[in-house]
Amino acid sequence: MKTIAVCSGGLDSVVLSHKIASEHELLALLSFNYGQRHSKELDYAARAAARLGVPHETIDIRAIGAHLTGSALTDNVDVPDGHYAEETMKITIVPNRNAIMLAIAFGVAASRGADAVATAVHGGDHFIYPDCRPEFIKSFEAMQKQALDGYADVSLYTPFVNSPKSEIVAAGAAIDVPFAETWSCYKGGELHCGACGTCVERREAFHLAGVEDPTQYEDPDYWLKAVEKGAA
Repeated sequence: MKTIAVCSGGLDSVVLSHKIASEHELLALLSFNYGQRHSKELDYAARAAARLGVPHETIDIRAIGAHLTGSALTDNVDVPDGHYAEETMKITIVPNRNAIMLAIAFGVAASRGADAVATAVHGGDHFIYPDCRPEFIKSFEAMQKQALDGYADVSLYTPFVNSPKSEIVAAGAAIDVPFAETWSCYKGGELHCGACGTCVERREAFHLAGVEDPTQYEDPDYWLKAVEKGAA
């Protein structure tokens, strides 16, 4: 299966990229600059592509991202600390982000004769991100089948869509993914902050998977109280 992987440089998408390279034919890693508050993660996507020996292409959609306002990931809005299970995390939604990126990725895949586009949406995203849920994935793939009917047959590959992040960590450990070469933190500092939603989720996932976390966090213990609060 010739596959183009959407890769942000985060843990999930880098594990996905390694998984595809080990099981299928990875054609390229595709990243998007949508005006996110930092582009540090894109450097990690480039490193993953170099490691896997495939092209890394970054598509600039900042002009589109500038209109997707109201998110802590694109506007001058503080990134909230805490667990993804908290309502406050909805401020990190970038409206229609995945739909826009995947539509572009499908166009690229169709033009290059790829069989699939892969994205690393997973079960932990379902609470706050509607365009990461199984219903969206199924509907989007059906829409693309119609959009490309008679021109190309491209599938949407989402092996983690029903998996918790801990299973992604376990899958990555099984194929020796260098976790230190991934970036999750929304704040984009020198180190992972340890307190934003994606840092908390990352730290918790390693714990649940029983895998050593090589990540350096500014606050390595914040996740414990965040998880406790989120479960309350």
